[in-house]
Amino acid sequence: MQLTPIIAIHITAALAATAIGPVALWARRGTTQQPRLHRAFGYAWVTLMVATALSALFIKGYKLPNISGYSPIHLLVPFTLFSLFGSFWYLARGNIARHRRIMQWLYIGACVITGALTLLPGRFLGSQVLAGAPVPALNP
Repeated sequence: MQLTPIIAIHITAALAATAIGPVALWARRGTTQQPRLHRAFGYAWVTLMVATALSALFIKGYKLPNISGYSPIHLLVPFTLFSLFGSFWYLARGNIARHRRIMQWLYIGACVITGALTLLPGRFLGSQVLAGAPVPALNP
């Protein structure tokens, strides 16, 4: 598999979401809450997660067990989108605790755990990192 523009978008959005997620989560914790920071980083994180999920629909691999190029990791796409919708649904109804819990679990599941799974042998990023090979340039 080569680094195509859609894979570059997917990796960039996923890495950015993983990087800014803790800021959005941290800004509403503790005694010094930062609601503006939380909202700004939260909306940016949600946008990056939607971009990551939607771009994943266009990435297919045929090496791992799959159905028409979609592997089990693609089940995270509807999970992510449903979780984001549910989180905002609870937020709109004033259930802040449920909103917080969904966002925390979504960050852990979709960014941290899935990020670790991408480093498995046989996956594009895993083969690049574990082999010590430089990430290939975009196709012209």
